[in-house]
Amino acid sequence: MYNQSALKKIIDKALVNLAYNAEAEKLMEPVRYVLSMGGKRIRPVLALMTCNLFSDKIDDAVIPVTGLEIFHNFTLVHDDIMDQALMRRNMQTVHSKWNVNQAILSGDVMPFISYECLLQTPSQILSPVLKTFTRAAMDVCIGQQMDMDFEKSAVVTQDEYLRMIELKTAALIAASAKIGAIFGGAEEREIEILYEFGRNLGLAFQIQDDLLDVYGDVKTFGKISGGDIVADKKTFLFIKAMEIANTEQRKILKEQYTQQTQNAEDKIRIVTDIYNQLNIKSLTENIADDYINASLKFLEKVSVSQERKEELIQMTTSLAGRNH
Repeated sequence: MYNQSALKKIIDKALVNLAYNAEAEKLMEPVRYVLSMGGKRIRPVLALMTCNLFSDKIDDAVIPVTGLEIFHNFTLVHDDIMDQALMRRNMQTVHSKWNVNQAILSGDVMPFISYECLLQTPSQILSPVLKTFTRAAMDVCIGQQMDMDFEKSAVVTQDEYLRMIELKTAALIAASAKIGAIFGGAEEREIEILYEFGRNLGLAFQIQDDLLDVYGDVKTFGKISGGDIVADKKTFLFIKAMEIANTEQRKILKEQYTQQTQNAEDKIRIVTDIYNQLNIKSLTENIADDYINASLKFLEKVSVSQERKEELIQMTTSLAGRNH
């Protein structure tokens, strides 16, 4: 059995050893840059872990699941452009280091590099792996469109928000867990259970991400605190606050999310003060924990020994209290 740390090293090595088109240096330099920025490698590591649940042989899965990480980073490059974000993992975002046009083009090539990796899947499972990935990739784009639409919506319900993050974030994490199980030779029932495990894990992950944007340490989290507030993002915290706020608090929140000239620091302080008055931090942590617990219940249903599940259980529970 592999542990999470060993699997992350395997993925990092695979990313370093990727072959790039030498003729297109200007195109590929930002790609190498964004992939060198680090990160938890949650998606490919999760895929290798679910593969390892059923098989000790993970070699065939390494390059294909590395494609999941490349696709994820492609979405970050374009997200940062849309959000006008200047920092990612304590480093300049691609568009701020180069320019917007270069970030768009270098981002555009990354999904095709992902497919090159995924096409190294053994032929007998290539079709279900590509179908799972392609569906998730489309879901991510649908979720991003919903996220953009929410910025212009006067009211976004909690159910609408959860559906959006299910597509934008949880779909790729769920697909990663499913793809790993396919590589491991799992039966269809187990594959679908692990998809649900990953979906709940992904929902928890995004809700925690919303929380960390406001309450995370900048040095640890790697982003500027309050970026979602400045960008008028309808995060879980904002939606929950609007749901339980009194008339005056709701009025202030609406004003802050419609004033384009508001000083950023003042805006973050005013909105965060209301979150604190409403105990939003604790409420959000509880919802994230509910999804973590749901994911663990799905993992319990997988018909392998408890010993083989231990690394996945540890990884899942560690996400419950993550600070980055």
